[in-house]
Amino acid sequence: MIQVTNIEKRFGSLEVLKGVSLGVSKGEILGIVGKSGAGKTTLLQIVGTLLTPDRGRVVINGTDVFALRQKQLAEFRNKHIGFIYQAHQLLPEFTAVENVMMPALIAGWEYRKAQERALALLADLGLRDRSEHKPQQLSGGEKQRVAAARAMMMQPSVILADEPSGSLDSQNKEELHRLLLDMRERYGQTIIVVTHDKETAKIADRVIEMKDGRVVNGEYSL
Repeated sequence: MIQVTNIEKRFGSLEVLKGVSLGVSKGEILGIVGKSGAGKTTLLQIVGTLLTPDRGRVVINGTDVFALRQKQLAEFRNKHIGFIYQAHQLLPEFTAVENVMMPALIAGWEYRKAQERALALLADLGLRDRSEHKPQQLSGGEKQRVAAARAMMMQPSVILADEPSGSLDSQNKEELHRLLLDMRERYGQTIIVVTHDKETAKIADRVIEMKDGRVVNGEYSL
């Protein structure tokens, strides 16, 4: 489903990724662990096409993503990749349902169609009665579920989660873990989770460790 080959990335004189290669199967949950500065988030951003590597290839579902033109790449990202961040990245001036609708509106969906799907996703996540609330009116766990609904809006084949449980208490963390597993079960999505949290890593089918810009363990024991 995802094939990353010999990815290198440098910021000025700092070499962040040093020839990283890995593969992820369809429907797999892959956990990536490692200390801060290991290159985990940079790798995730490259897989998500938010950063361009200096060298190497990323192939997602048969598409060599960095061979696409910029507009094609943006369309591919919007349609095929969903993102969940630690800080939620919700737009404060919009309601929960409007935040969830954003990817579809960017893709040119008719407003009512986008709204109907967004409301259905929020209902699935137990947030139907919070749909008209703005982010500042939501708890941390509710914000994370809104972010998850937004990630699923376009029914992407890939979900990328960067420290998704980092700001959650233990109860909301458990809810997030169930949500990620349920997303895979219901929608067959391939999920990559970057995390420092061992409990979050335990939901993965496979865990790899990064250190100093390289994958140092193909299989990591928690």
